[in-house]
Amino acid sequence: MKNRSVGIIIIGIAVLIGFIIFSFNRAMTSIVNASCAHGASCPMWGTINFQTNVGLGIMVFVILVGLYLIFFGKEEKIVTKTVKEQIKPKKITKENYQKVMKDLNNDEKLVLEKIIEAQGTIFQSDLVDKTDFTKVKVTRILDKLEGKNIIERKRRGMTNVVILKH
Repeated sequence: MKNRSVGIIIIGIAVLIGFIIFSFNRAMTSIVNASCAHGASCPMWGTINFQTNVGLGIMVFVILVGLYLIFFGKEEKIVTKTVKEQIKPKKITKENYQKVMKDLNNDEKLVLEKIIEAQGTIFQSDLVDKTDFTKVKVTRILDKLEGKNIIERKRRGMTNVVILKH
């Protein structure tokens, strides 16, 4: 909420407090007039004055806070970005993974290239089809890549989804 709006609301609350103080003061004055025969020397009159002054002090303080927010409160600008602007995905290309590929053997490079071509996500069964390696060989290569923290596998039904880590 904007500081100016909050300040106006606070001043409204202060006016409400003032009304309550005024009503309370009138009610107490009529009660004291009816029950206190001593006049101004009665201790109840002192109590009414004290309570009225404390209430007015609180009201003035709240009004000052409201006025400060209206005239001097700094507005905070909230910058909202769309989800696409917040998460800028890195393009999945071979060039971005050249450093990683230097440490891999030829079979591991081929499997990683197929994952990159699939934009970072591919079924393990599709890797078997695209590389012409056996299921066992693909599993062992993926075990090595997963051990090097390059990919991760997640179980999906009867196969695994291979996900490239960024």
